[in-house]
Amino acid sequence: MTNNFTITDKAKKKIGNLLEKENINKFFRIEVKGGGCSGYKYNFTTDMKKNEDDLIFENVLIDKSSFALIEGSILDFSEKLIENTFKIINPKATSSCGCGSSFAI
Repeated sequence: MTNNFTITDKAKKKIGNLLEKENINKFFRIEVKGGGCSGYKYNFTTDMKKNEDDLIFENVLIDKSSFALIEGSILDFSEKLIENTFKIINPKATSSCGCGSSFAI
């Protein structure tokens, strides 16, 4: 497994600001879980600890099972008039829902 995952400058800045506000949490965690309208959904949280099966990309943690589904992806932060959100551009996704929070492989 290669560690091919990109975090844009916008996402890095937003994660840094978020972790600074939380001040007790030191990592931003990405998980892929079953569910959503397309089969899998992205879950973004903060965490204080790194688990044994986590891969680390700067201050971002991704467990190995989730990474297998998003390897080669780009984490970005999108700012729009009606919403600000983290977005994963996943080359493995064959389809996604309209809001972009779930996908199929």
